Amino acid sequence: MKKIVIPIVVLSTMLFVACGGDNREKVAELKPVAVKVAGTAETEEGTYVSASGKIEAENSANLSTRMMGYVTKLNVKVGQKVRKGQLLISVNNTDLQAKKAQVEASIIQAQAAYNNAKKDYDRFVNLFAQQSASQKELDDMTARYEMAKAGLEAAKQMRNEVNAQFAYANISAPFDGVVTNTFVKEGDMANPGMPLVSVEGAKKLQVTAMVSESDITLIKEGMKVNVLVKSLNQQLTGKVSEVSLSAKNTGGQYLVKIDLDKADVKILSGMFVNVQFPIERTATQQEVSDVVLIPQSALVKQGQLTGVYTVGSGNVAVLRWLRLGKNFGDQVEVLSGLNGKEQYIVSAEGKLFNGAKVQIK
Repeated sequence: MKKIVIPIVVLSTMLFVACGGDNREKVAELKPVAVKVAGTAETEEGTYVSASGKIEAENSANLSTRMMGYVTKLNVKVGQKVRKGQLLISVNNTDLQAKKAQVEASIIQAQAAYNNAKKDYDRFVNLFAQQSASQKELDDMTARYEMAKAGLEAAKQMRNEVNAQFAYANISAPFDGVVTNTFVKEGDMANPGMPLVSVEGAKKLQVTAMVSESDITLIKEGMKVNVLVKSLNQQLTGKVSEVSLSAKNTGGQYLVKIDLDKADVKILSGMFVNVQFPIERTATQQEVSDVVLIPQSALVKQGQLTGVYTVGSGNVAVLRWLRLGKNFGDQVEVLSGLNGKEQYIVSAEGKLFNGAKVQIK
């Protein structure tokens, strides 16, 4: 009897084909998944510029002292609302109290010397008018009076200096706002220039965005912009208030500040945003290319790959891997993998996979 030998490779291929045929039959037996499709949005590149930014308070300050001493009282905590002039931190000022007492005593002494000198000066003026005192005596008395007057003024200015020092011992809020951080606690040593507490204004917010050198010349002060708060998926409006003309200290990016027209209580300082600057094309902008935009909700992510389902021949789902560009609000730019004439699946009423039968609604 003659034996038939089948190579392992051929056998494996036959098994794979058989299994593949079974899978195709199973897919064919599945009920088509109802899907919604949409066409890609096309726009002209250069009609707007997108940049990332962050919301900040227009008024913010890190408060410190220029004197050394122990923190005797911390009157606020993080998140607390404060009013302008409200006492926030007290630093030990025993030495200032002693100096103030010395200054007050010197003022009393200088005031007494001034009063005595003024009486003598007035008397010698009368005596000189009656020719009962010489010019030399009047000049000497005038000099004594002026010296007493200057001594009193110096003592008063010393008091002003001491009172100014008390402003650094008792740290007050410079404006209405919210305490965002405290850097010390009671008993800590406060050093000159060391931040003690930070306060941000609660009334007005602004956005700081970084714009590339290729786009900064298109940004103008007063320009109306759209701002998307990423974490809340909320759209805001604003106006460009400042445009930096130097990128020396910002790593090649140019700083642009935007004043928000209105922001609700959910908008907090520190939130990241996406800013859209509308740009008008000029005659010098001759090269115009189509930008393909699709909503981010239609994207499919697998690991580090991002794609979108399209409808292939025979009404089957085809997963297309994409290379993405800039974000424009809730849409994203497609650099490659999908052209402007193709449709893609926006939503499905079942689970999609590559090769699944679909029915367009």
